[in-house]
Amino acid sequence: MKQLQQISLRAMEPEDLDLLYRIENDDTMWGMSLTNVPYSRFVLHEFMSGTTGDIYTDKQVRLIVEDDRHQSIGLADIMKFDPKNQKAEIGLIICKPYRCQGYAKAVLERLHQYAHVTLHLHQLYAVVAVDNTPSLSLFQSMGYRQAGHLSDWLFDGSTYHDAIVMQRLL
Repeated sequence: MKQLQQISLRAMEPEDLDLLYRIENDDTMWGMSLTNVPYSRFVLHEFMSGTTGDIYTDKQVRLIVEDDRHQSIGLADIMKFDPKNQKAEIGLIICKPYRCQGYAKAVLERLHQYAHVTLHLHQLYAVVAVDNTPSLSLFQSMGYRQAGHLSDWLFDGSTYHDAIVMQRLL
């Protein structure tokens, strides 16, 4: 079995604004996310300033993914945090130069541990575009099962796309 990449997850810092700006404004990613408009640095700065860092207050947390050299290589989100029902949605983006190298698996492993041990969650889920084969394969390889099919769920600005709900019990 291939060893997982060494990564760390950390809170966002003001100096992460440029990374966030690049990722959020990459229009090739819009079909896989809930956005289809660019964000200004001001809007992203306000988002960063407006978070408390407390998942119980914000119902979400955005983490920066770093490799073993402390290079920022992506983002990991826990959102729609529901402590009563012990579940949350997750999302992750690994920057293009670092994809297909095992980083996403390492991030998911770390998120599973944090969600289970620290947040005491029972399950995690992700909404993935039906044509996003790499992400669907990733989640399946990490023990997620298809829990639902959502018709016309994602809109890329011109076309609606179906999505799959992938779920994992912790």
